[in-house]
Amino acid sequence: QVQLVESGGGLVQAGGSLRLSCAASGRTFSSYGMGWFRQAPGKEREIVAAISRIGVSTYYQESVKGRFTVSRDNAKNVVYLQMNSLKPEDTAVYYCAAATRTLYSSTYFNGDLYDFWGQGTQVTVSS
Repeated sequence: QVQLVESGGGLVQAGGSLRLSCAASGRTFSSYGMGWFRQAPGKEREIVAAISRIGVSTYYQESVKGRFTVSRDNAKNVVYLQMNSLKPEDTAVYYCAAATRTLYSSTYFNGDLYDFWGQGTQVTVSS
């Protein structure tokens, strides 16, 4: 069992930055592919970014490429999402998730393949 706890959300003006963190319990963090997802009111959950087990590969939703950066520190059991040039349409609850199975390229974008989820952190971008 893995427990994930997100932090770092908040209210920011358009053009601003936030860094989200997701702390994981357990001793096998480096064996999990990790993803960041978001869900805005009235919309379906969508992938934001994902990172492979040792951080070699990263994946991004098209709308955040060049603005968001996903990274991980396996020594600290933490995955990060650095969000720059934020837009009002980035407003959502952001969730991190861990996948125990091996994921490849586009499968990182499938939320159904993740096994553990955090409780979410709210990000609000004002215009």
